[in-house]
Amino acid sequence: MHTRQLIVKNGLFLMAIAGVFAACQQNNGKTASTSGKDSSVQSAGGGQKLAFVDIDSLEAHYVYFKDKKTELDRKKEAAQNEIASKEQALQNELRVLQQRAPTMTQAEGQAAEATLQRKAQQHEANRQNLIAQLQTQEAQFSEDLQKRLEETIKQVNADKRYAFIFSYRAGASNILYKDDAYDVTEEVIKALNDATPKK
Repeated sequence: MHTRQLIVKNGLFLMAIAGVFAACQQNNGKTASTSGKDSSVQSAGGGQKLAFVDIDSLEAHYVYFKDKKTELDRKKEAAQNEIASKEQALQNELRVLQQRAPTMTQAEGQAAEATLQRKAQQHEANRQNLIAQLQTQEAQFSEDLQKRLEETIKQVNADKRYAFIFSYRAGASNILYKDDAYDVTEEVIKALNDATPKK
C-alpha cells in the first residue's frame, strides 16, 4: 500500500530553511581580522562580507525546532497507526464476508457488501483528512520557523556586518567550500533559543 508514501516527509524543514538569507547594505568598513570567528572579519579583497548558518547544527541545537519536530513526528506516527489499524480491520471484515458468502442469500450478500463499501469510503475520507491535517500543521510550522529564522538573522546582523548569510548543509548545499571564520551558526542558535519561551 502507498499510504505511508502519502504522509508528509520530514524534508520540509530543509525547504523551510535552505533558501533563507539576509540581504543587507554593504558595510564599507576597512577593519579586518585573521583570527577565528571574529565578527569583524572581512571577505577577501575588502568586498561584500558573507556568512553562513549550518542547518544540521541549527536543527540539532535549536530547542523549539527539536520539540516541535518531535511533536509532529508523534502525530504522524499516530495517524499512520490509525490508518493501518483501520485498513487491517477492513481487510478482516472482507475476509469474513468472503468466507460467509456461500451461505448468504443474494440480498444478504449485497447488504453486507454495501456496508463494507460504505466503511471503506469513510476510512478513505478519514485517511485523507488526517493527511491534510498533518500537511497543514507542518506547513504552519515551516512558515513559523522561516519567520523566526528571518527575524533572528536580522537581529544578529543588525550592525550590517554581512551582505549575505547563506544556509549550509553537508551534502545538500550549493556551497562547495566554507571558511569557519564566517560561521555564525552558534550566534544564530543562541539568539533563537533565547527568544524561545522557557517551559
